[in-house]
Amino acid sequence: MSVPRLSEVITALENLWPAERAESWDAVGTVVGDPGQEVTRVLFAVDPVQEIVDEAVQLGADLLVTHHPLYLRGTTTVAASTFKGRVVHTLIKNDIALHVAHTNADTADPGVSDALAGALDLRVVGPLVPDPTDPEGRRGLGRICELDHPLTVRELAARAAARLPATAQGIRVAGDPGATVRTVAVSGGSGDSLFGHVRAAGVDAFLTADLRHHPASEAVAHSPLALLDAAHWATEWPWCELAASQLDEISDRNGWGLRVHVSKTVTDPWTAHAASTPTSSAMGAPN
Repeated sequence: MSVPRLSEVITALENLWPAERAESWDAVGTVVGDPGQEVTRVLFAVDPVQEIVDEAVQLGADLLVTHHPLYLRGTTTVAASTFKGRVVHTLIKNDIALHVAHTNADTADPGVSDALAGALDLRVVGPLVPDPTDPEGRRGLGRICELDHPLTVRELAARAAARLPATAQGIRVAGDPGATVRTVAVSGGSGDSLFGHVRAAGVDAFLTADLRHHPASEAVAHSPLALLDAAHWATEWPWCELAASQLDEISDRNGWGLRVHVSKTVTDPWTAHAASTPTSSAMGAPN
């Protein structure tokens, strides 16, 4: 088995998720790392937060690959007195590289929404928002999916709650819980900017994250579309397992013998949930 340099592993990752396919506002690619350093162990995670970096240190990882960027809007300091600066210091002191694949992984084939669909045992039909530069029509944002057999909205929500990583939020539902679902649009991460595409697709339900009040209210007013709102982190975590398996395959093909791991640390920022309890038979807003 040969030991690859960071530059070789990054080339492989860039072939999976080319940086030029990221949105113009995004910040993807290698954030920290010496191209010549050897890589033997890799950790995949959603968020480049201190808890994950500490996990990478304890694991003895040489490379941390995350979905979310560390500095999305740039910075003028990496001082360890800031929490992101402390992340940078910890990475450099421990010779751990950081590489980010964000919107370029969202639209990849396979990408973030393929992994989400796979976690829910949905059959992908095609992208929700096709990438016009892909002649095969497989890349793009979100996925249109079919169920192997019809479920009610309530049953689909229960499946999502059982198959996705557990979070304080769980799965919120808008629409008729008893309605029948045969087709579903899914989009890992924040998806309420996609309602126009979802309506055009004519699906029965839309599963995504970070749905806001007004877009969700307008969406259900337009049609009987059911909405399933999961935690942002939970909808993107399945990609870590997909990405790790892709790198495992590349490692085997090249004879690298990389040890590839997926963090199971929950970095969803919401830590508790208190369900509302009616105080009387009359429901409504308080006076």
